[in-house]
Amino acid sequence: MAGVLKPEIKNIIFDLGDVIIPIDLRAPIRNFAVLSGLSETEVEALWREHGLIQQYETGLIDDDGFRQHVRQLLKKRSDAPEQWADEVIDTAWNTVLLDLPVERIARIRDLHGHYRLFLLSNTSPIHIGEVQRILSALGQPSLDELFERVYYSYEVQMAKPSREIYEHVLTTSGLKAEETLFLDDNPHNIQSAAQLGIHAVQVQPPLTILDYLRDESTNEDVPHSS
Repeated sequence: MAGVLKPEIKNIIFDLGDVIIPIDLRAPIRNFAVLSGLSETEVEALWREHGLIQQYETGLIDDDGFRQHVRQLLKKRSDAPEQWADEVIDTAWNTVLLDLPVERIARIRDLHGHYRLFLLSNTSPIHIGEVQRILSALGQPSLDELFERVYYSYEVQMAKPSREIYEHVLTTSGLKAEETLFLDDNPHNIQSAAQLGIHAVQVQPPLTILDYLRDESTNEDVPHSS
């Protein structure tokens, strides 16, 4: 396929889930259903009714607040306290994260010096902590080392696809929309970014960023740095 690195592109903004690291959005639902004895449908309905994920990912509640909300929604009176310990909740929550292909990190590292690189993710502190642990275990740089600046929804208290979060990234990092490529798997996020003039590209399986991030002028992969 043709690459998306047009000559005018100077900046690249990456999403995290299903762009850099594969995810399974249903996995935490399945695991919390097992822990609670509820059905997956019931767990999902409870979270949606209380807006738990949205509150957590926009920084309205912290890690302890998230865990306590999970217990209040799912824990039965007869459950032993250790069944809902912090580490049990964190482990179930982190099952969303699948194996990280190191070649994707290698591609991002290759782009250093050629483009300004940024990360923009709707995420939570527990997930970011786990991603950092995964990177370290693989002998890879941290997210803060891979990118000039990282934008986490819970820190900026905004989330994609709101127009405001893209404007925040452009303004605080001094980026021009027409010089910026944005890679995300969610079509709503892509549409919102594109309305600001950002070159927004939806990453769609089975293609990965390795397929999209090719040198447009040569139609070859961006050369590996030595």
